[in-house]
This record gives sequence, structure tokens and C-alpha cells, in this order.
Amino acid sequence: MAHDSISAQFLLGAAKPDQFPDHSYPEVAMVGRSNVGKSSLINAILRTGMVARVSQTPGKTQEANFFLTDLGVCFVDLPGYGYAAVSKVRRGEFSTLIQAYVAHRMNVRTVIALIDARHDPMPMDLSMLESLEFAGKPFVVALTKCDKLRDSDVEARTEQVRGVVSQCRFAIDVVATSASTGLGRQSLIGIIKRARDNQFTPS
Repeated sequence: MAHDSISAQFLLGAAKPDQFPDHSYPEVAMVGRSNVGKSSLINAILRTGMVARVSQTPGKTQEANFFLTDLGVCFVDLPGYGYAAVSKVRRGEFSTLIQAYVAHRMNVRTVIALIDARHDPMPMDLSMLESLEFAGKPFVVALTKCDKLRDSDVEARTEQVRGVVSQCRFAIDVVATSASTGLGRQSLIGIIKRARDNQFTPS
């Protein structure tokens, strides 16, 4: 069933792990480098306006932002990593927040790891995928900004990244996406529903 729009309500922004909300909703988190398009992808999935704050300035998301949706799932927009224009201390705080969420948050049903399709995965992207695998968190790789590439290049990048995660027990899929055109939206909604229903428990 196609979704024209998905309603969402902002719950809170957490700057520290002890500020994460105490609730029973399954969570789907977005993680990726600064300016990879996390907030834009959330808004593209929801189609209910600018729910997640989008900026042309990298590093705008500096908290873990929680959004409750009418899918019965809480979206979590994690801070971007790898943005050099903030202080080393702040980058360390972002990293601590992300790692605490990935390693210890019990509500997580799946993580959508965003990688810019225009470039080879960077070492920090691969490190994040390793962290998700090590933590035993099911994850899907969303290749962003695919509208800026030729179809053949999107296919090649998708196959490249599928090869990268082919030995990962917790990798669900690699999905080509575009916040501008809606590419990949229905695939991600399907994955989110399956995650909500706890269908990604490895044998």
C-alpha cells in the first residue's frame, strides 16, 4: 500500500544519552556524514512538510531528534559525523552520542545508514557500518542524492555497496534514494514496517 503522507510529531532533542526518551515505541534511526541528507530523507519519507530541520550548513543537527509517526514508529535523526568546522570537543560529543545510541538503545529496530551515492564510501562510513554490525543492529544502506547521477552510475554504486556489506549478518539491503524525486521511498517504508514488526531478527 502506498503512503501519500505520514504524520509525525517532534518529541524531543537529546544532547546526551541520559536525555533519550523513555518509551516503548520501536525506533528507526538515521545516521550518516554531515550534509549527506538525513533530515531531507526523513522529510521525503513523511511527505508532511519540513518536519526535520534541513539546512545548507553541514552539522546543523547537533542532537538526536526523536519524531513519533503514525506508523507506530519513532524516527531518530542522529547528528552527522565528520564535520570538521565544529570543535574537536563537539565532534567527540557527537560521536559519543551516536555510539551510545547505536550500542545501547534497546528500542532500535533498524538503522538507516546514509551514504552519498556520488562518492565511494569513506572510511568513516565503513567504520559506522562496522559499528552497526558489531552492535548487532539491523541496518539498511540508503544511497542519497541519486538524482544527481546517471541511472547506470546509480546501479554501479548500488552493486558496489552491496558487495561491501555482503558478508554483514545484519545488513538488510542497499537502497538507492533521492529526497528530490522520491526514489526509494516505498522501499524504505516497507523496510520500516518490517522493522516495526520485528522481522529482522537474524537466525
